[in-house]
Amino acid sequence: MDSAVLREDMVDGLEEALDRVDEAVGVAMRDVPREPFVPEHPYENRAGERVGTRVLAPRTVARLLTALEPDAGEDTLLVGAGVGYTAGVLAEIVGARHVHAVDINRRAVYEARDNLADAGYDAVLVDCRDGAAGLPEYAPFDNVLVEAAAVRPPQPLLDQLVPDGRLVMPLGAGGGAQTLSVVAVDDTDPAGYDVVEKVGPVLFGPLLVEGERADRVTRNRMEREDAEFAEQGYFAKSGWEYEWLDWDERLDSRGR
Repeated sequence: MDSAVLREDMVDGLEEALDRVDEAVGVAMRDVPREPFVPEHPYENRAGERVGTRVLAPRTVARLLTALEPDAGEDTLLVGAGVGYTAGVLAEIVGARHVHAVDINRRAVYEARDNLADAGYDAVLVDCRDGAAGLPEYAPFDNVLVEAAAVRPPQPLLDQLVPDGRLVMPLGAGGGAQTLSVVAVDDTDPAGYDVVEKVGPVLFGPLLVEGERADRVTRNRMEREDAEFAEQGYFAKSGWEYEWLDWDERLDSRGR
């Protein structure tokens, strides 16, 4: 059967099963192919695992993005790139260059990059990071979506939101009782944030932090490349990762 028809059937089923699917989310999920991200049984509504990372079921993706309510042109941080499908749907809504995804699993980062490129969203930035630290180089963000659970939102993610920004994540113990929650920054609250909406129960793994993965790398870039750019005093908002420069050759030519 044609994949476009399968996507139509998938989203029709989601709209019947869920209380609400945001219109922009439904349109994007009808357009974004799942085959590059989930080669086996791509349109079945079930979770799975690939390259050591969780593959979310379409129903879960729809719930997360409907809670996030992203709009075109909004800078969005996705914590937990996984296989890249959620990032692809976000890219269809807000624009690929406005999507920044991080994952603590290095294999997942490479997988997500390849999958997004195959699906036509290679402009999405995917970096290997401790998700709890966010991506301060590209902050502030209009939206932050976290595909992992924590008892409270990590403070760096709150700090990287615009004043009226929206953070969506499962709040609760990892693997225990969790509620998909919409969070806003609230400086008047002692906690520094306010849960503005509770979407419903979910079950996600815990948000991993530094030291909890043996294969973690601090960054995809060499630290000396960061030092080189700091010396030049320049850091483009759009991100210099998009410019594939031979830094080893440039540094060697300067006698380093």
